[in-house]
Amino acid sequence: MTEAIAAAKERIRACVSRSPVPEDVMHAENVLQWVLRLAPDADDALQIAALAHDIERSDEARKLRRSDFRDDDAFKAAHAANSARTLCGLLDECRVERTVAEEACRLVALHEVGGDPRSDLLKDADGISFFEVNVPLYFEREGYAETLRRCAWGYRRLSPGMRDLCKTITYADPVLTRIVQEAIDEAVES
Repeated sequence: MTEAIAAAKERIRACVSRSPVPEDVMHAENVLQWVLRLAPDADDALQIAALAHDIERSDEARKLRRSDFRDDDAFKAAHAANSARTLCGLLDECRVERTVAEEACRLVALHEVGGDPRSDLLKDADGISFFEVNVPLYFEREGYAETLRRCAWGYRRLSPGMRDLCKTITYADPVLTRIVQEAIDEAVES
């Protein structure tokens, strides 16, 4: 790993640690773990994208609010674009090689929708991490109905293999397990 890559990862982690969303640090690291689990040979661009995919939430002035958008897809598209812009500036400041920086920013811009094998992998890592790491704190903050809605949306965007994996996740709180099962049932029916 080059000095610039190491510096960029350190800066990304520092930025993410300032997010007001309590699970963002755990989620970023967990997405990186999932990327490495799904693609053990993941290159620097994919690893950077995994850590930085939600970086826009670390800047309260730039953070987007779901309530300002007509639906999750519009919100997530704006979130991904904002995160990519933030990351591009950070990678430029760290003097990361242009091809690595461009690919990392491209992946972040696509992390909610995928579209090619690399961005699909990042989308799946992000999606399964939501269920593995985020659900308990999301429920605590947002309540039953919103967590159910968000889980159904998140389940629909997973690839078939990740959907199967999602079905095996359980939680210490049986209410969370019930919410996720309801969300899966709802997503399958729609």
